[in-house]
Amino acid sequence: MQFLLILIVVAGGMGLSVEAGLLGPLGTQVGDLWATFSVFGVGAALTFLLMLFFSPRESPSIFAQPSWQLLGGILGPIYVVILTVAVPNIGIALTMIGVLAGQVFKSLIIDHYGLLGTPHRKIDKKRIISLLFIIAALVMVSQG
Repeated sequence: MQFLLILIVVAGGMGLSVEAGLLGPLGTQVGDLWATFSVFGVGAALTFLLMLFFSPRESPSIFAQPSWQLLGGILGPIYVVILTVAVPNIGIALTMIGVLAGQVFKSLIIDHYGLLGTPHRKIDKKRIISLLFIIAALVMVSQG
């Protein structure tokens, strides 16, 4: 099961690279914020259709949840604007390696302290070395 989830996550990461590749030219043509809006508009419509047909009807109200859990609604558009602006200037590879470096760095901290309701997973030598390899990739790709 873990292997299957890893494959799905890797495929999701590939999808993010495609999304970044689409956003850069779209942002150049229609504007960065319009490109971001289009991504979230299409995504909201698709999510609505999926909810309509596949979501349980008796699920708890989103408004009954702690408000901090809705922070992703703010972080998502910020992330998409960053992709839209960065890709035409530094390319997809450097953008995505930079995103990956930030994700892994912050993820290690979140895991280590068990923040945001996640299980506690200590930072160990292997995790630090993995982060250092990603940082090395960021430096090497930025030099090329």
